[in-house]
Amino acid sequence: MRPDDYPPQEPFSKIGALYHETVMALPSPPPALEVRHGDDPYQGIAIYAAERPSGIVLCVIHGGGWTNGYKEWMAFMAPGLVARGVTMVSLGYRLAPQHVYPAGLEDCMAGVALARDRVAAFGGDPDRMFVGGHSAGGHYASLLALMQDWQAPRAIPADPIKGALPISGTYYFGPDSGLSMRPRFLGEESAERDAAASPMRHVHGAAPPFLVAWGERDFPHLVRQSQEFAAALEHEGVEVERTQLDDCDHLGASYASGVADGAWIDRAASFMSRHA
Repeated sequence: MRPDDYPPQEPFSKIGALYHETVMALPSPPPALEVRHGDDPYQGIAIYAAERPSGIVLCVIHGGGWTNGYKEWMAFMAPGLVARGVTMVSLGYRLAPQHVYPAGLEDCMAGVALARDRVAAFGGDPDRMFVGGHSAGGHYASLLALMQDWQAPRAIPADPIKGALPISGTYYFGPDSGLSMRPRFLGEESAERDAAASPMRHVHGAAPPFLVAWGERDFPHLVRQSQEFAAALEHEGVEVERTQLDDCDHLGASYASGVADGAWIDRAASFMSRHA
């Protein structure tokens, strides 16, 4: 699909418009398969087949402040990943303010379940699946990896995620989060809802390994949250790798994930190979 094929979403902020223009202009292959799991056009996945599949699958989730974005935003990551044998799946999800938590998270769960059904046709192993994403996508990816009570329209294992690779994610909400305003995807004011949507509140010792990344010049509250989240995981005995993406601001941290010979791709490929 193209962005013009979707129903309208919230007007882009200045930073959102810049990101949209940049990533949509980057080289990307056409998806090998695009399929929906719901009636809403945002409820869909796009699969990018590896050239020589290793079996490893990475489901990536776009950012956009939970109010903007398309699964097509992540297509620029595909060339570097598929060249290393990784089957990439980009997950779409319904956006706020029309759809509030947990709608987007439920869509990401359904996308992972659908990917499990389809990746084998492209050399992917449904039992070697990882999740990642940038910004709001890093938030959703972390929640998925920490989830212990998977519910989806298809039968899947209790622990379908082998590892998580969030980039510049948000890991907790509330007065101490550093956010300038409460994200609208959280819906009505509720401390319980904020906690439920906060990956930091769901850390447990049985979680899969994490590769937590952020930009050197990222938003200060996201740098702080990333470091605190990694420390909380380590405290519970979870295996964690940290990577600071040099000279990257918030958007640059995302662009770095598409550099085929870049630091993030190198770390990500090594991380997934070790834990698959």
